[in-house]
Parts: sequence; structure tokens; C-alpha cells
Amino acid sequence: MAMMYQESSFRHDAQPPRRYLLGFIPWGRVSTAYGYAQAKDETWADYKREAGGMFASRDNFGDALDFMGWYMDKTQRVNGTSKWDAYAQYLNYHEGWGGYRNGSHKSKAWLLRTATTVQSRAERFGAQYRSCEKSL
Repeated sequence: MAMMYQESSFRHDAQPPRRYLLGFIPWGRVSTAYGYAQAKDETWADYKREAGGMFASRDNFGDALDFMGWYMDKTQRVNGTSKWDAYAQYLNYHEGWGGYRNGSHKSKAWLLRTATTVQSRAERFGAQYRSCEKSL
């Protein structure tokens, strides 16, 4: 949930910023990311193929959560990153499995700060969940 909040602030139709031609003519987006999870087209297609979510939609909250779970599970299998390590999971999510493995995140101080924020938010969300878990 903390990663999803970081990516979209829980907005179903979140999209990355636009590119501009000549500084003022809208010219596409900087990425194909879309929806709650800000999943890129290629990764969403992999999810649908591997997880069987043929009718899944990136702007459906439940589908986006399932996608995030699939991605984190695969991150654990591919790079050995614990599902409970929100910091490293976010770095994998942002940089991709290969980028993380190659250390592309190490030179991006802003990204490391963001991953720390995601980790803190995950801890806060976990504490909130545990405080009301019995009533759920």
C-alpha cells in the first residue's frame, strides 16, 4: 500500500507528466505508467499473462493491489528481496529488476530518500493495521 500511495496517491487515473514539443505543445507522456500502481504497459502485460488477470484493469483498486503483490513476489524470486523490505522493494519497483540488480539506484540520492519515505509509510500503515486487525 505504501508503494501504491507513493506512485499515485491512490488516484485511479494517475499518469506521469507530459512531454512538450517546443516547450508548449503536449507531446505524449514520459512513460506508459498508468493507474493506482503506475504500472507500465509491458509490466502490466506480463502480469496479465502470468497471473491470469486477462480482464484486470490498472484503474481498478483490487486489480492494482493484486498486481503489486505479484510484482513484490516476483521481486523476491528474481532478486531475493524480502516482501517485508519496503525500502528495497520500492527501489526494485522504480528501477526494474535489472536496474536494481545493476545498482542504478545507488547514484540517485532523491530516489533513496523516496525509498526511505516509502519504508516509513509502510511501517505506519502496518502499525495502523495491527491496531485494528482484530476488528476486521
